[in-house]
Amino acid sequence: MKKLIIYSLSFLCVTASVLTSCNSIKNANNTQKGAGIGVAAGALIGGILGNYVGKGGNAVLGSVVGAAVGGGTGAIIGNKMDKQAKKITEALPGADVERVGEGIRLVLKEDAIRFDVNKSTLTEQAKLNLDKLIPVFKEYGETNLDIFGYTDSSGKPEYNLTLSKNRAASVKAYLVSKGLVASRLNTTGMGIADPIASNETVEGKSQNRRVEFAITANQKMTEEAKAEAKN
Repeated sequence: MKKLIIYSLSFLCVTASVLTSCNSIKNANNTQKGAGIGVAAGALIGGILGNYVGKGGNAVLGSVVGAAVGGGTGAIIGNKMDKQAKKITEALPGADVERVGEGIRLVLKEDAIRFDVNKSTLTEQAKLNLDKLIPVFKEYGETNLDIFGYTDSSGKPEYNLTLSKNRAASVKAYLVSKGLVASRLNTTGMGIADPIASNETVEGKSQNRRVEFAITANQKMTEEAKAEAKN
């Protein structure tokens, strides 16, 4: 995935003279890239990454990339996401937090979000870990939270798909019970799809039993960023 992004940016450096130099892109942070590359580059990279996701890439990355708007607006959104990603990391150091374009991919493995075997009920440890994230989610209320549930490859795919849907729904229900607005939260069950580790080992299966979040700007944040970009 990282190579794909690098190749895409290299292609832009060669073919689009209106964009910033390759060195400046390479040395820039996420926010600077958003401003330097602009709308045209954002559309091109989004199309390339979207095609990648459509051919078997991670669904969460696809959700984040698909929400991008690019240009100065995207740079402003990216700056806010940089700050939110930092606070998530501070709140729950064990989580995998990945800044992607104008959003965040948050991976909560089985050590963060636990369920009883073949159950979709959150354990007390899972609730404690979600409690650490809730203040950040509330502080950044102008974001959408898409929740993706996953399982390992054990059992029948149809059963795992249902189980993953129920687990994602359990996370949503808990967050709503703690005061998050339900309309911000969407759930998707992915079953055995998008493994992040080998299903041939116990440790790999443990990593694949997880919940992921795609955190993106909602309409209000986008409109505010557009207004700010014009000033």
